[in-house]
Amino acid sequence: MLEKIQKVLTVRSDTIKELLAEALGMYVLMIFGLSSVAQVVLGRGNFGQFPSINVAFGIGVTFGIHAAGGISGAHLNAAITITHCILGNLPWRKLPAYLIGQFLGSFTAAATVFALYYDALCDYTQGNFTVTGPNATASIFSTYPAPYVSLLGGFFSEFIATVMLMLGILIIHDEKNNEALKGTHALLTGMLVMAIGMGMGMNTGYAINPSRDLPPRVFTAIAGWGMEVFTAGHNWWWVPLTAPVLGSLAGVFLHKLLIDFHNKTVVESGNEKSQPAVETS
Repeated sequence: MLEKIQKVLTVRSDTIKELLAEALGMYVLMIFGLSSVAQVVLGRGNFGQFPSINVAFGIGVTFGIHAAGGISGAHLNAAITITHCILGNLPWRKLPAYLIGQFLGSFTAAATVFALYYDALCDYTQGNFTVTGPNATASIFSTYPAPYVSLLGGFFSEFIATVMLMLGILIIHDEKNNEALKGTHALLTGMLVMAIGMGMGMNTGYAINPSRDLPPRVFTAIAGWGMEVFTAGHNWWWVPLTAPVLGSLAGVFLHKLLIDFHNKTVVESGNEKSQPAVETS
């Protein structure tokens, strides 16, 4: 019986497999991340502080990569997926599947955290879900700039944070330089995200990922916060979509300009050293 069910449910399309993998990886990442924010906000600081959010998102990234890495490469970030397409590492025809998977995982995670903390949300807000003000709760799900941050300053914060994200990922996976030890890539990427949050999270909440920010924002618009989630912070919503893409591309450019273009592979270096030993016509 189990074999028959498995046969019916088994997906044979590689593209759909990648979509499902991105969805699960994103779901895992966002469940850990969003639930930690909910505990900090709704618990009024009694169940964690900002560092606990950073740690939770780092752990979420680590487990999300382990969940999807062997199938889709675990992009878990629309900016990274778009960058891979621009660089030719991923066919453009697969872009919709990756983005849909990431959107579904992130949206579903937001809905799950909403259900998980619905009673606490109602108690905290007295049933009035607001985007701004002393009892604002929309920031549990998506990022918003701090009151003192200008639109340009917030854009720059997201841009630089994503530059560091992409640089860190490239450094961790650089086979021609000093690649991380086998099996540690997911953990180090999680630590990278945690470090970004600890050092660059104050201004904007470090979205650094359109797939992390837009789907929960859409969910909150539907679930009771209304269209203010798109107009708050001087129409902030578009910044976490565009700045990470530009930051990701800039990170790749910096790595190639300063490291990759000048570095030879281990094989090339080895061949160069042993070249005098063999001469052929």
